[in-house]
Amino acid sequence: MRLSTDDESLRSCTGRGVTVAVLDSGIHATHPHVAGIDGGISFATGDATDDLADRLGHGTAVAAAIREKSPAARLLAVKIFDRRLATSADLLARAIEWSADQGATIVNLSVGTSNAAHAERLAAAVAYATGRGAIIVSPRAVTGIDAWPGALPDVIGVVADAEIDRHVCEPEQASNGAIIVRASPFPRPIPNVPRERNLSGVSFAVANVSGILARLIEDCGGDVTRTRRALTGVAD
Repeated sequence: MRLSTDDESLRSCTGRGVTVAVLDSGIHATHPHVAGIDGGISFATGDATDDLADRLGHGTAVAAAIREKSPAARLLAVKIFDRRLATSADLLARAIEWSADQGATIVNLSVGTSNAAHAERLAAAVAYATGRGAIIVSPRAVTGIDAWPGALPDVIGVVADAEIDRHVCEPEQASNGAIIVRASPFPRPIPNVPRERNLSGVSFAVANVSGILARLIEDCGGDVTRTRRALTGVAD
């Protein structure tokens, strides 16, 4: 199956009515490729604060990739990184749960851990969020090893594929019922900068999926169940 922002059903969609929580290093809300956010919180230091400053630039680039495909989506900056791309499983789980409590439709999680010891705590957070109507999007694997929470069956697990255009994603259903989506690892380009010198990786494949998914959710009338069926190619 193939989904594209140029598909007839998605072409006129902008992500309107969809809230995307971006769990990352914060967001520069005034960046021209972001053009504003709708709130957020920081768990980066353990305590909840309102410090959403992006000191790494990663979260801003992720948000820009989402905004490119769904310019009308609401963005929540949920900061889990500060000066390095590292956090704890408990903080990550708290961020997922907070996002669900704020009504996030999509939780964009451009991070994962190969440590299966964290799977139980993350699975509980995913169950909490999906029970409140959120869709979690996260890497399916990191360097070829299953990543959590992306390897959980209720999470949309993303695989980076450099041969795919960044406005396209290719979902398929695994034998355990999980939805796995292949997408481009390249973010929104920087003018006059070669693609290979820009940021890239599965983090941006996740963001590209979230941006396209926001359009699909709008096209499905905000119905998450219908959206999941559409991703697996099941007609209404």
